Amino acid sequence: MSGILNSSIGRKFAMALSALFLMIFLLQHFAINLMSVFSADTFNEVSHFMGTNWLIQFVMQPILMFGVLFHFIMGFVLEIRNRKARHISYAKNNGAANSTWMSRNMIYSGLFILIFLIIHFLDFWFPEINTKYIIGDMSGMHDGEFRYFHELQEKFVPIWRVALYCIGFVFLALHLLHGFNSAFQSVGANNKYTKGLKGFGKAYAILIPLGFIVIALFHHFNH
Repeated sequence: MSGILNSSIGRKFAMALSALFLMIFLLQHFAINLMSVFSADTFNEVSHFMGTNWLIQFVMQPILMFGVLFHFIMGFVLEIRNRKARHISYAKNNGAANSTWMSRNMIYSGLFILIFLIIHFLDFWFPEINTKYIIGDMSGMHDGEFRYFHELQEKFVPIWRVALYCIGFVFLALHLLHGFNSAFQSVGANNKYTKGLKGFGKAYAILIPLGFIVIALFHHFNH
């Protein structure tokens, strides 16, 4: 593993795999949150299953945490190395003419997403861990009803939090617009399906963050 990460191609390949893994998780996370728009009971039941199933909690969740940390750390490492490598070439060529704004600013969109994730963890993950493993309440109940839907709505009452989430998902869309295609290129997906993958990547990068924005706005205005 260390040998792979010591090469430029190996680092990009590992970065791409972690990106694809996180995209799959993001789609699953969106699907669960979308249930809260259509059925509070279904959202509560699925949330309780996800929050108490031992396989998800003690196997998949640690893998996800590792994937998030790995992706951000590797992203910063690649960005620092790329900036050093481009320092001389930028003096000879116009970097803006040879790359998109999104590709040149992935580090900044990534930093904002990292800050957004920390806030998201403070809003949802840490209170959930405290309730289940510190307080010791695994029932998921409050006043005789599942608490998940109510807690979700409560978080989106303050307009400042809704605005922050909307901005965060705009940055996520910008990050994904470049990152999706870059990930597939890094793993060698350059064939007759490339055009279709690029189209799918653009749709994913726009529709998934937009869907999260709609969910946040829905709960803000329907509390």
